[in-house]
Parts: sequence; C-alpha cells; structure tokens
Amino acid sequence: MAPSTTTATTQHRHHSNLPTIHTALSWLFLSLLFLYIIYYSTILFEPAPTITTTKTSTNDCQDPDHCLSAATGNIQSNTSVIRFDTELKHIAFGIAASSRLWRTRKEYLKLWWRRGETRGAVWLDRQVRTTKDENLPDMHISKDTSKFRYTNPNGDRSAIRISRVVSEMLKLGMEDVRWFVMGDDDTVFIVENLVRVLSKYDHKQFYYIGTTSESHFQNMLFSYGMAFGGGGFAISYPLAVELAKMQDRCLQRYPGYYGSDDRMHACMSELNVPLTKELGFHQYDVHGNLLGLLAAHPVTPLVSLHHLDVVDPIFPGMPRAQAIKHLLESAKYDSASIIQQSICYDKKREWSILVSWGFAIQIIRGILSPRELETPTRTFLNWYKRLDYTAYAFNTRPVTRNPCQKPFVYYMSSTMYDKARGKIIGIYTLHKERYPYCKWDMKSPETIDTIVVLKKEDSNRWAKAPRKDCCRVLPTNDKGILYLWVGFEHVVATLMPQEERNISYSLSSESKQRIVGSDDLCGCTDWVSSMSDKDERLSDIDVD
Repeated sequence: MAPSTTTATTQHRHHSNLPTIHTALSWLFLSLLFLYIIYYSTILFEPAPTITTTKTSTNDCQDPDHCLSAATGNIQSNTSVIRFDTELKHIAFGIAASSRLWRTRKEYLKLWWRRGETRGAVWLDRQVRTTKDENLPDMHISKDTSKFRYTNPNGDRSAIRISRVVSEMLKLGMEDVRWFVMGDDDTVFIVENLVRVLSKYDHKQFYYIGTTSESHFQNMLFSYGMAFGGGGFAISYPLAVELAKMQDRCLQRYPGYYGSDDRMHACMSELNVPLTKELGFHQYDVHGNLLGLLAAHPVTPLVSLHHLDVVDPIFPGMPRAQAIKHLLESAKYDSASIIQQSICYDKKREWSILVSWGFAIQIIRGILSPRELETPTRTFLNWYKRLDYTAYAFNTRPVTRNPCQKPFVYYMSSTMYDKARGKIIGIYTLHKERYPYCKWDMKSPETIDTIVVLKKEDSNRWAKAPRKDCCRVLPTNDKGILYLWVGFEHVVATLMPQEERNISYSLSSESKQRIVGSDDLCGCTDWVSSMSDKDERLSDIDVD
C-alpha cells in the first residue's frame, strides 16, 4: 500500500504546480509584448532628422568672389583625406644592388638619397669600393642563400637574396620605423611624394603597397596582384614582422619562381594580404622615349622611376643620370606637382597645349579634346620591343601621321622661385628638330621659341580630391614667347554656368572636324583681369 500512496501524492504535487507555471508564462509573455511595443513605438514615433541647408544667393552676397571661394573651401574640406603623421624619418629603405652594376647604378641612388634624412641600407652580393664623401647609404652584404633551392631555368638565384632584404632590414633593429620601402639600385624615389602616399595609410595595419607593370604580358606572366619590385613597394612594420617569421619556409615552397617580387607576392598571399595599388610607383617595363608616358601621368603623385638604363634619357642630349637630376631640380620647388598634366587652348591660334609641369610642354595644331590629350601617346615600345598597342596595361593612342599635328615639344630648361611675384617660374625651350611642312591655314608653333610657366606651390594638393591643374594662356606682346599660368584659383567648374564651360571650336576648314574644347574646361575663371601690375609685366621675366 505504501507505493500507491506515494504515487498519488506525487501526482497531486505535479497538478498543484501547473497554475504557477501558467502564471509565470503569462507574465513572461506580457513582459515581452510590453518591451516590443515600447521598442517599436520609439522607432516609429522618432522625429525625422533635421537637415540644415545654407543657401547663398547672389543678392545676399556682396562679394561674389568671396562667396565662390567660401563655397569651394566647403567642398574641398568635405573631400579631405584622412592622413597619418608619417614623416621621412619613419621610412627605412632597402635597396637591392648588384656589385657588377654598382659603378653606374650608384649614380641614380646619389640623386635622391639625403644623408642625415633618409634611412636604410644597400644590400649587395659582395663588397664594392666606396668613398666616405659619397652620398650613399650604409652597405651590407646579404647572407648566404645557398640552402634555398632555385630551379627556374631562365632566371638568376640572386632573386632569393633580394627577396630576403625586408627580413634582413628588420634584423638591423632600426628604431621608430613604420614602413620598409624596397627598390632596386636603378630606382629613383621622389621621397616627398612617397611620404605623401604612405601618410594615407595606417602603419599599424598590414599593408603591401605598390603597383603592377606597364606591360600586359608581364602582368599576365607574373600577376596583376603583384607589386613589381623595380618600381618599389612598401610594407608596413607589423607586416614585415609577420613576414620575417615565415619567409624562409615560404621561399622553400616556391623554388621555380623567376624573380624576387613574385616570391614576395607568394608570401603575401600566404599571409592573406592583398596588394594596395598606388599608380605613382613606376616599373617602366618599356623601351624608347618616355615622353608619351610622362606627359600623360595619371592624377597621382609621382613616387618612383625605374629601368632608367633601358629607356632613352628623358631630356634629349643629356646623360641619363643628369637628365633625372635636371627633373628633380623642378621637384625642389613643388614636388607634389612634378610632371602633373594640365591642358589649355590658345583660341586665337587654334592650338592645343599639353603641360607636364617641370618636364615638358607640347603644342599641337588644332583643338583636341582633353580625353584624347590625357591618353599617353605611343612614343615608346613595349617590353618585348614590339609595336603592339595591345601589349600595354593601359589605354594609349598612336603617334599622329598627320604632319600638321606633330607636337612641338618644349623641354624644361630652368625653374626658379620669383619672390616678387610669389610664384614659381619655369622656362621651357623648343626642342630643335626638323618639323614637317603643314598646309593648314594656321599659325605654326615654330614661331614660339620659349614658353614661360607661372605657378604657385601646391604642397597640399594630394590632401584634397585628385584633380588636374587649370592652365591659361596669358596675353603678351613679346614675340617668340608664350606665357602660361598653371594652377587652381579657388574656382570649381560645377559652380560655373554650363555655357561658360563648354564652348565649341572648329579646326581649319581643311580638316573638316569639330571637337568640343575650351580654355575654361577645368573651371578656371578669367583671373587675368584681376592680376596685379607686377604680374602683368610679364616681359620683366628673364628667360635667358
């Protein structure tokens, strides 16, 4: 009987707990429903955000130029780039060099190395002779790499040694380093622009920064995701630390790779770090004349030049190293603007003018559209020395066959700063060569011997949205001299009436073409009328 009594008692207890459970569930449901109603009522009945717009009319503005300047300032402030406080002292350069080529290649390194400012080291395969008075980095001999296999039949096993430069730089224990920048002994860096580019990135994160080749075939053979080493590339310090931990094991896994940069790319892939592309690094896998490439440089800071022993001297008639030194003379006055492209038009003479500041100016008969002028002309051959326009990794245009549209090229002869005007003055002289006869009823640019370019320094241009400078032809009575202004005078094209920005001109009647063009295409105002007296006396400038 005892078991029966126990069972009955247990069943009674279960039944007595049921009302309590139901009550608890009911209260839980009501509580959740109450919270649900409160939450959604907060969202549904929240007042809409208030948008305040400031509208300035010409009636309310006593000084239209001031209003326009203020509007432009607001636009530019909204497009400013977040930047970090990276300086040149935070960069350590690792230069891969060959003892066999050191005698000639060191001349390129001397052009940009700044003793006491730049930091880093040259890594060689064996000792070379140097003198204490030479402007060169410290010399180091790379460690033996004979334990690593190299099986590529077309390459050189020095690629293994060069690929380990980053790890060997890290072992030097340099203090306060944020970035390791790799380059070859024939790579020339514009160090101010390198700092500007790296300042965009957080050095505490993993970054692998560089760019690909100009050759489509080279990119196909190696990778469109690889930084080509000759053009230079940057690795953030934390990434270099991680690379050093695994690089030797990584190199053992790729004995068949050709060069150092594809081995580096393979290790970056294993670390899950993609290439961050910056178009200012230049491998220059081309041959011949760089005029077409440099005159149509993308709107980005010029960071590096490479393969200078392969291409023609960038200034005709000069030794290669001297030609680069000549270019860097202009960079001293405005490194941010070096070889940046500007386009303007001489309406009276129907000329298109293409300015590559600090390098060269081209005058072409007829009005060509900016879209055409900003496309590089094929003055160069591809890496395999073929005239194949499909071999490039960017758009190009052919060298014109029309004798009337052969460009008249003016190379920079000198650059100076004029304190009285507060402007940089560049003198460009006509390159002496034989120009073909032209039947067009149009003035020949050959009547211009010298072009004078006035410009203000714009060291903060890359802290704003990228944009080409404006270019204006200045009035003058001087024969044989053309005066240009290059710059951006607090005016935005979108703030100008459409009819003032798009004006159609026609070429000579013989050409039967009509192309849209204007000297106000980039939104430059007619600032000439407001120039001071000292600026109007352009003939005072010494062009000799």
